[in-house]
Amino acid sequence: MNTLISLLDEKIPLVAVGFLGNTPVNVVLEAKARGLDIAELRIDHFPSLDSAEVISEIKKFANFHTIGTIRLKNEGGKWEGSEEQRLKLFRDIIPHVDAIDIELHAGDILPSVIQEAHDKKKLALVSYHNFNETPDIQFLQAIVDSARSENADLIKIAVHVSNPEDLQVLAMLTLSNKDKRLVAIAMGSDGLISRVFFPALGSRITFAYIGTPTAPGQLKFAELFQLLREFYPRFNQRKIDELKILEAA
Repeated sequence: MNTLISLLDEKIPLVAVGFLGNTPVNVVLEAKARGLDIAELRIDHFPSLDSAEVISEIKKFANFHTIGTIRLKNEGGKWEGSEEQRLKLFRDIIPHVDAIDIELHAGDILPSVIQEAHDKKKLALVSYHNFNETPDIQFLQAIVDSARSENADLIKIAVHVSNPEDLQVLAMLTLSNKDKRLVAIAMGSDGLISRVFFPALGSRITFAYIGTPTAPGQLKFAELFQLLREFYPRFNQRKIDELKILEAA
């Protein structure tokens, strides 16, 4: 079994940080020592998209659980190549990561990327990003249902929130789908609280940043990590146990 799916099903918060390429080795080592769970590899931001160079960068994160994404521009990424090129790059990286993140609205390549991931016993995270607004809960539930129909192992909904009502919509969606491996993210300053407390509602991963934020409303990793240790006793105990293992190694 993919070990990342085992961790997700423990329902203890997992913290991810996005990395944009050319990450110094000392930053990678420090992140591990500080307790980071998941490295999200934003390959669309990498300075080189040559497969060999991308894989070389991925290998820096061998001690982490990894999610590889090649995000489209209309969902907050920088990918400007063709979908055929993107499919090829996904196929090249899938053996080297634990999961891939592909947009629900990717179109024709979506089934192929998911099938390739499953053939290699990797997780398929299907995502939806809206940097402008929070759609109503019926629309968002339809996104969740569509992602499940595409055989997603994990579903990510990231939307911009502008007021408490938007936040409540996303909270209700999270509670209604708490057993469907949902990652719910409220982007923007009004959504900061979601980074800390949505895991209590059932969201499986929360995102922070080291160095440069990769989405609006992220907290610094050190700040989020400390808050999670205070509010989630099981998270705190897991980090204590992990530190003992590192010190014994």
